[in-house]
Amino acid sequence: MKQFIWKRLLFILICLTVTSCATGEKKGIQAAGQESIVGNESKTESVQPESRIQVRPDYVIGPGDVLEISVWKDEVLNKQVPVLPDGKIAYPLISQVVASGKTIDQLKAEIEKKISRYIPDPDLNIAVTQVNSMVIYVIGKVNRPGNLHLQSNINVLQALAMAGGLNPFAKKNKIKIFRKTGDNTRIYEFEYSKVSGGEQMEMNIQLQRGDVIVVP
Repeated sequence: MKQFIWKRLLFILICLTVTSCATGEKKGIQAAGQESIVGNESKTESVQPESRIQVRPDYVIGPGDVLEISVWKDEVLNKQVPVLPDGKIAYPLISQVVASGKTIDQLKAEIEKKISRYIPDPDLNIAVTQVNSMVIYVIGKVNRPGNLHLQSNINVLQALAMAGGLNPFAKKNKIKIFRKTGDNTRIYEFEYSKVSGGEQMEMNIQLQRGDVIVVP
């Protein structure tokens, strides 16, 4: 009889031990699952949508830029459009419109006027998502000659710094900036020694898209 009781107690202890282990494993799996979910949520939250580029109000749109045009309460007219090489963009209801050479506000007013024939009092917004037209060129005796893609206007000293600075053989006081406007090309003189020394700062002009800096 005693032997039977001891066997019964041993069986109960074994069952309790197995149940406890199983419960612990289940909790561990749930905890791991929760950690995995939390980790995934954190990873998801860390992925931010592409932010709009903050351009100055007087920024002039150029070929290659990408614009995001949206109309409140009309998802059909929410479009992301590139500015084509001819300066135009394609947009619903108005086919094509010239965007190059205009500020955001100027283009906004023009599109609103055109689509108002179809949508009364349109609430339209335009944002720049990519700036690809702000390109200047630095050639000659600099450490990194080539083209520079900019987010905003810079001056000559800043452009030379972005190009890696002058190399030892550069004629630093005979630098020229070429600017083409229509069929005309204007040449600006730039003397590095004077400007870097704080003299004749009017030579350190603000560059515009398409300017070419030549360092002999």
